[in-house]
Amino acid sequence: MKFLSVRDLRTKSAQIWKQLPQEKEMVVTNNGRPIAILTSINDTNFEESIAAIRRARVIEAVASIQKGSVEKGTDKIRLKDINKEIKSVRMCHKQ
Repeated sequence: MKFLSVRDLRTKSAQIWKQLPQEKEMVVTNNGRPIAILTSINDTNFEESIAAIRRARVIEAVASIQKGSVEKGTDKIRLKDINKEIKSVRMCHKQ
């Protein structure tokens, strides 16, 4: 996978757009750190590409939530206690 800086993207954009279909993906960096991924798409794979990116973001978000739950110890809460808490909150909002 090819890496390019924000400066390269700004100054060599025509060359980058020509290379992108062959490269498939390029990583854009800022101060040496990855900040974006350029990926080649076309009319036939546009929707599938967007859906795949969104699925990947959802998976990443769920993994982050699970990790946070383990760190806080909330992964050990029993279903009975969760339902009790939900019921309690709903009762407070009805009043």
